[in-house]
Amino acid sequence: MDAVSLTIFTLAALSLVLSAVTIRRDPPLCWLFALPAPLPATGDGRFETVLDYRPSTGQAHAPAILPREGGMSVLWFEGSAEAQPDVDIRGVDLIRHADGWQVSDSAPRLTRTALGRALEPRQLVVTLGNTVAHEAAPGRLFATVVSVGGWAMAVIADVTLSRTGPVTARKLDLSPILGRSFLMKSPMLAYADGSHALPAYFEMGPTFGALVRFDASGRVRDRRWMRSRHAKVIQPMIVPLDAQRALAFLRDFDRSGTLWLCRSADGGQSWSAPEPTSRPNPSAPVAALALGDGRILMAANDDATAPEALILSISGDEGASWREVHRLSGPGALRYPMLRRVGDVIVLVHSTGGKRGIAAHIMGASWLAAR
Repeated sequence: MDAVSLTIFTLAALSLVLSAVTIRRDPPLCWLFALPAPLPATGDGRFETVLDYRPSTGQAHAPAILPREGGMSVLWFEGSAEAQPDVDIRGVDLIRHADGWQVSDSAPRLTRTALGRALEPRQLVVTLGNTVAHEAAPGRLFATVVSVGGWAMAVIADVTLSRTGPVTARKLDLSPILGRSFLMKSPMLAYADGSHALPAYFEMGPTFGALVRFDASGRVRDRRWMRSRHAKVIQPMIVPLDAQRALAFLRDFDRSGTLWLCRSADGGQSWSAPEPTSRPNPSAPVAALALGDGRILMAANDDATAPEALILSISGDEGASWREVHRLSGPGALRYPMLRRVGDVIVLVHSTGGKRGIAAHIMGASWLAAR
């Protein structure tokens, strides 16, 4: 063994030893989901559209909901087209007042140039994609960032955001391929001890879903996989059923025409092999939300005869069957939904017109009960 090989071997062995010591010193992770309380039966029973944004040119797509004091922010990526070098993150604030929701003008929230300066170390940012609220740290978000190549070479960045732009940013080290090829779309999960997990997916080669576990201090501690030998499953949307059981709904990147599902019975530590469901799906992500009373609300493009429509459905038997409660139609495809609970209401956002706009809707428990 020459000197170079010996040095590499020694450093690798030292890294393994240090990792083992760190793992032994770390307290064990909590693997019990935190469950939401039922929505209070308030509101006027309306399904209200509070945002219908359309850029003058180009695309606006993949909206995210960031809860904030008094309401929420809705962010999306906007530019000439998806993955192009002029795409930045724009958004609006929606603040709740006694007489309704007030919407601010849209404005840039995270630009490629500003993020490149905030990243440690600094680097060129070519384009931006999906964003997700950092539930454990108000004022922070996760952003999908491309510095080289396309989506398959993207990274997830943890960004501290002020009203004037990013303050600090660091990429999550999730992959042996220079930390790249992990992306995300769905909201975080909360655990009983106050820690969180981020649903993610790997998009290079053997495509699969993932659950990234953080400890209570926000450090990445673990990663668990959702792998299939029969589909390229991505964008897991995870819904806890109780403290240990959860469902993960997945999009098939290979366009099998159906929604896929896997299950966990141990708080997300392990997942069953994904299986196709009977629900049609045009290779599009879904949004789902536990209502806190045993029911699940889902927004999905699951009508094979009208794949551009976005349908709200409710399941009362842990996803075994679904009942349509509301339907939204174009013009153009309504895609990339996200559902979030904000105070005593549920918020639905999605893209409109085939990536040409952003819509946001408000509904309460009384509206759902009337369905």
